[in-house]
Amino acid sequence: MYDRIKGFRDFYPAEMGSRREMFDTLEDTARRYGFREIGTPALERVDLWTDKSGAEIVDELYAFEDQGGRHVTLTPELTPTVARMVVAKQQELSKPIKWFSTRPFWRYEEPQSGRRREFYQTNVDIFGSSEPEADAELLACAASSLTNLGLTSDDFEFRVSHRDILGGLLEAFDADVDTEAAIRAVDKNQKIEQAEFYGLLTDAGLSHEQAETFDGLLDTAEENLDELVTFAETERVEQSVENLTAVLEAATDFGVREYCTLSLDTARGLDYYTGIVFECFDATGDVSRSIFGGGRYDDLIEDYGGQPTPAVGYAVGDATLTLLCKRAGVWPEEALSTDYYVLQIGDTRDVAAEITRELRERDFVVETDVSGRSFGGQLDYADSINAETVVIVGEQDLADGNVTVKDMDSGDQTQVPVDDFPPEDEQRPTYEDFE
Repeated sequence: MYDRIKGFRDFYPAEMGSRREMFDTLEDTARRYGFREIGTPALERVDLWTDKSGAEIVDELYAFEDQGGRHVTLTPELTPTVARMVVAKQQELSKPIKWFSTRPFWRYEEPQSGRRREFYQTNVDIFGSSEPEADAELLACAASSLTNLGLTSDDFEFRVSHRDILGGLLEAFDADVDTEAAIRAVDKNQKIEQAEFYGLLTDAGLSHEQAETFDGLLDTAEENLDELVTFAETERVEQSVENLTAVLEAATDFGVREYCTLSLDTARGLDYYTGIVFECFDATGDVSRSIFGGGRYDDLIEDYGGQPTPAVGYAVGDATLTLLCKRAGVWPEEALSTDYYVLQIGDTRDVAAEITRELRERDFVVETDVSGRSFGGQLDYADSINAETVVIVGEQDLADGNVTVKDMDSGDQTQVPVDDFPPEDEQRPTYEDFE
């Protein structure tokens, strides 16, 4: 017997139906905001990641040399891929470019709750606008996706920050600071002890006293953001505070301000983020890890050889979102659903097949016997697939010109002229139509 590979998952029909409903909701919401679906490859050249993150990232990838001698990897995330796609057709694409997609990704890391080696994400991105409205629309689309799943402001919150505020504050200290390392430390801040956090900041170039000061600045309340400008005395921090304030104001007009909380502790670990960043968390804290996140990556298109193009996006992962939906009690029911089962008794395949075709043409989910089961076996199977209605096509009934329609919930049944089933003027013929 073969075992499933660690970090990968199987999805049986009932669970897959719930997952499909979840992803359909995410995708339908993106479409209503004007995002267009794209498709992307499972395999990319590994230097799409190593050129930005260094050779050491290969240890976290499913990377290998293919038969053509190319060093490739199963894609661990989508952002570099969509950046490559924008560069390839940049002159042909109308701005803003609004794209979404849902697909699997792969990372070679230790599996844990909410994290797998193979996972699925719905990615949503806007290219070509640096306006605060673009950031606010992303937040609005993300919030609508969650509320359309049945979640409320009691279930989730967006912790919003700005990478340039963090970078500008670090530059304001009289020290030789590795800004990227310090920001990665901020990204870990909520997961580690304060002493370890300060240790990472001192490793990045701050003194212990400066680390304490910086940590205190991260607690600045929204109404006191001007204090950060006063502390830093730099145009970079001033403009970043203005941008963050403008995005939050736009979020108010877009109807999603109630979900947004200022959180300068939020940094996002990837180095390509440049401006607004956010992470979605379970408001109750029961799901302790980030549900998903996103932000601005205005330099990435240019870094990949394109013309300067601002960009902002987010990615919703299936594992963590599933945890949140189950915690909140809004996870779609994991159950099979069948509208009709057309049951055959004797030599009635031709009539049963015709009824089956007509019902399917009306977009119903319909099954009929393909296994030579007995009458009782077919009824048991119809019950196992949660068939709402069974249409019994038997030789004796047909001899009288009838079929039997059985309601599976009540057990009630009635005979109907075969020529009247399914009736032409009914979209959904049921037992009640013939009582």
